[in-house]
Amino acid sequence: MHRSASRLTRVLACAAVPMILTVAGCSSDSGKDSGSDSAKKKSDSSSSSKPTPKASATLEKVAYLSLPDPCKAIQAKTIETLVPEAKEKNGTATKSNDLSTRASCSWNGLDEDGLKGSQYRWLSISLVRYDSHASLGSGNKRAEEQYKKQVEAAKASEGAQDVKVEPAGGIGDEGTSVAYNLKKDVEFLNNTILVRAQNVVVTLDYNGAAYEGAAAPDRAKLLQEATVAAREIVASVDAAGKNAPAAKPSAEPSKSGEPSKAPEQSPSAQATQES
Repeated sequence: MHRSASRLTRVLACAAVPMILTVAGCSSDSGKDSGSDSAKKKSDSSSSSKPTPKASATLEKVAYLSLPDPCKAIQAKTIETLVPEAKEKNGTATKSNDLSTRASCSWNGLDEDGLKGSQYRWLSISLVRYDSHASLGSGNKRAEEQYKKQVEAAKASEGAQDVKVEPAGGIGDEGTSVAYNLKKDVEFLNNTILVRAQNVVVTLDYNGAAYEGAAAPDRAKLLQEATVAAREIVASVDAAGKNAPAAKPSAEPSKSGEPSKAPEQSPSAQATQES
């Protein structure tokens, strides 16, 4: 009887082992599912915490979409006053690959007055328009940067003496006049007026010299005449640029980063040709 009881105890103990393993197995699986859920929550949390990509900034629309004819940007009567006896009354335009972004024109003339000598005048204007570009910034900002560079370049003109710099008030968004003397075969009085009108930079150079005993040009008068011309140019830019057809901003850099230049010929050389 004792033996039967002992054997029964062992059978029951063995029978209980699978039940324990089964429970343990369920417990283990439950732990794995819990860990998987936790990892998933962390992944979801990590994904939600990532910053959302920002949409690309919209390019600023420029005010001026085109440029005026540079040789017609100044009134004919003003040209007659600034450059008496101009060799080409309609001006000489510089070639440009894109007249909507850069353009320039120049005039020169020698006014002879017999025994009283001769007066020489040279006038040049340059217009550069800047568009907004994704890689270079807004048209206004680009024009502002170029305007500042042009002012510094005018102040550092080779051979310039007695340089005087002052604001050209009331012209465009910002303007500067740079006056100086330049000694060639005779002394030239030079005035450079630089103006930024929103996304357009205007550069006006006007100089005069006296030959054969004529009285030297009046510096203040030259500056006054140059200022009148600069105002007319800005008015022409305003009229032409705002009436141009709409153009879409480009994402590619413009090739008109530098201003167009007037014919590469010194004032003294031009005066010699005129005489």
